[in-house]
Amino acid sequence: MPRRKKAATSKIDPKKNYLSISALSKEFNVTPRTIRHYEDEGLLEPARRGQTRLFTEEDRRRLEIALLGARLGIHLSKLRELFDLYDNARGDDKRTRQFILLVSQQHQLLSRQQQDLQAMSAELERMEKEFRVIVEPPLEVRRDHTQ
Repeated sequence: MPRRKKAATSKIDPKKNYLSISALSKEFNVTPRTIRHYEDEGLLEPARRGQTRLFTEEDRRRLEIALLGARLGIHLSKLRELFDLYDNARGDDKRTRQFILLVSQQHQLLSRQQQDLQAMSAELERMEKEFRVIVEPPLEVRRDHTQ
């Protein structure tokens, strides 16, 4: 279930460069609705000027991680947990240890998935070669049939 939108708490810092939702959607080739969804889920918290969302470089990095996580099948709740711990772990040893544990677990999972992907890729390549031999006769055989 999506989180409720929070009221914007970050003030606009004139020293920072801000990105619009359209700039982010073009950069990552996603719809503005996708970005608003990640905001609804609590993964992004842009500043606002009226109704206009203003995203920082930190928001951009978070969006990049969220989109990558989505492609890798990482559930939004896991990303939210990571981001929440990341945001609140500094100066809190218990949260810092939780963050390190969660990141380590996710890293181990991705390493196993990477090994599985490599094994699957090698098997698919083997199968493709095996079947290409069947459907693609050698060049000499093709020449004999055309003459």
